[in-house]
Amino acid sequence: MTIPFRSIYAHGFVRVAVAVPAVRVANPPFNALHTIALAQQAHAQGAALVLFPELGLAAYSNEDLFHQAALLDATCSALEAVIAASATLRPLLLVGAPLRLEGRLFNCAVAIHGGRILGVSPKSYLPTYREFYEKRHFAAARDLLANEVELLGRRVPCGADLLYEALGLPGLVVHAEVCEDVWTPLPPSTYAALGGATILCNLSASNITIGKADYRHTLCAGQSGRCVAAYLYSAAGPGESTTDLAWDGHALIYENGELLAESQRFADGEQLILADVDLERLLQDRMRLSSFTDSASDHRTLVAGLRRVPFAFTPPTGELPLQRVVERFPFVPDNPATRDARCYEAYNIQVHGLMQRLRATGIAKLVIGVSGGLDSTQALIVAAKTLDRLGLPRSNILAYTMPGFATSEHTRSNAHALMAALGVSAHELDIRPSALQMLKDIGHPYAAGEAHYDVTFENVQAGERTSHLFRLANLHNALVLGTGDLSELALGWATYGVGDHMSHYNVNTSLPKTLIQHLLRWVVASNQFDAPTNVTLESILATEISPELIPAGGGATNQPAQSTEASIGPYALQDFNLYYLTRYGFRPSKVAFLSEHAWSDVNRGNWPTGMPANQRVAYDLATIRHWLEVFLYRFFQISQFKRSAVPNGPKVGSGGSLSPRGDWRAPSDAEARVWLDELRDAFSGK
Repeated sequence: MTIPFRSIYAHGFVRVAVAVPAVRVANPPFNALHTIALAQQAHAQGAALVLFPELGLAAYSNEDLFHQAALLDATCSALEAVIAASATLRPLLLVGAPLRLEGRLFNCAVAIHGGRILGVSPKSYLPTYREFYEKRHFAAARDLLANEVELLGRRVPCGADLLYEALGLPGLVVHAEVCEDVWTPLPPSTYAALGGATILCNLSASNITIGKADYRHTLCAGQSGRCVAAYLYSAAGPGESTTDLAWDGHALIYENGELLAESQRFADGEQLILADVDLERLLQDRMRLSSFTDSASDHRTLVAGLRRVPFAFTPPTGELPLQRVVERFPFVPDNPATRDARCYEAYNIQVHGLMQRLRATGIAKLVIGVSGGLDSTQALIVAAKTLDRLGLPRSNILAYTMPGFATSEHTRSNAHALMAALGVSAHELDIRPSALQMLKDIGHPYAAGEAHYDVTFENVQAGERTSHLFRLANLHNALVLGTGDLSELALGWATYGVGDHMSHYNVNTSLPKTLIQHLLRWVVASNQFDAPTNVTLESILATEISPELIPAGGGATNQPAQSTEASIGPYALQDFNLYYLTRYGFRPSKVAFLSEHAWSDVNRGNWPTGMPANQRVAYDLATIRHWLEVFLYRFFQISQFKRSAVPNGPKVGSGGSLSPRGDWRAPSDAEARVWLDELRDAFSGK
């Protein structure tokens, strides 16, 4: 079966659900009806898994009624009703029930799919503290005598070691534990994750007391993060007995430490929450984390004892849009408070990196080229803060703006205004005479009066600027501070060697262009400098990104003549591509799928605070695909040699860097064909 491009199931996602049904204490027929109804809703919405609360078919708060045969018989009948209903449903159902097994009573998670029971997982750890007296009623999983039990006329697997593996959906491996199990030092789900489980489920009742909800978040976030898995959590809701306890119906879905969905607590009615879990991301992360696989090896005896129970899964037909937040700017958090904290950290990482380099070399001066663009502005601010921290005068920053054949008056004036505002040693060095001499020396047509603007014409100017900076550093016993960013390095948008590719130390080396833009907005919004400086920064942020190497009709202009993004694509899209291709190694088709979800609708999701309205744009799938193809070719085939010889610089973000000494080691002779073919094949016939 071919799954459509716009279905989550074509891109390694799975839709999961957590249900909080209304219950009536000691009324299994009522509880079964509500369980089935919510399972049907989840089926209709494309879910592959539905988690229900602990003991939900009977209700958790039955206490000594659990030892009443009539209630246990009725629970078995309710379980049969759910099993029968599951025959026409897609999802794997995990329901809670008290079951008599081997002559004892167990608090069980029952896995149901396709009209049959797949397995039964009894609770491992029974609390007998505070308000809980579960050992009064139940036996623990360790008390089972066999790994199969007789239930409703069939032999079924039983134990806390069961993993439910979907055939037809690679990576979907489910484990169930019950409430208290995750509150222990070594939850059963830990071993399940080491054995391959990607979706960890907790059938809980969990009464509510002040502060307990926060601790649930901590538990679920931590367990999902440590296990590199999704963690689904249910809690009993409306209808449980309030003789001594209260219930808030708290349902949670976490993925690798990130909250995807949460129910409304203390709701009057029943609820169903859904989220799309990225199985491929989890598997990719596990593959990279040697500590995860080493831990699995260290516990190989327990892991090897886990039992896999297969079940057939058929994804829904037709398109199924993603129900998940995909940030347009993955390097820039949407949450303002988080973003401000990240900006603060980014600046301090850059400053501390540069401080250490200056201390280690014994150098007290910096040389930097200031173009009036984003990157040199960021680097100059970092330089100023660094010298402040070192107790050195900002006059030790020797800043040079170096107009060439296409420098606009706009950027030139911004460069001078910025240097003046920061109080550095400001200079202007016209590179046109030396560049023209170079063009004459090599016999370039421009030297003979022709308007011949080729790559040589551009690189001569870039090379002259860098050559001057290095010789100025020699002259003044200074260090050349690089300004090039991560986005340019990814796309190869830098003049190799004696060009903007090279410096003594580059503080921007792991900052993508979109993050630099938001860092500068943060500088303005947080008033790191005075009002005149903010005005200049806002002008720089509003300026078209350009190398300013090719003139428009000759002579200086008010705005840059070249547009970088017209040549290599919008940095917003290319940074998105960079993040998902290098951080997770996703297939290009999945990157395009995510990009369309993030960028196709200008009104979907949040925009970073302070982003101008005219920059809040949308991109259709054709545009996304075009620039992704440009990225794939430039990144995988023609740019690696530049990344193999980059200057030192600090790693700033978890998205990584492209330093060959750190996050990215790749051959310079690779071809982009397999990435381009994968993308084109995904669109074949469209």
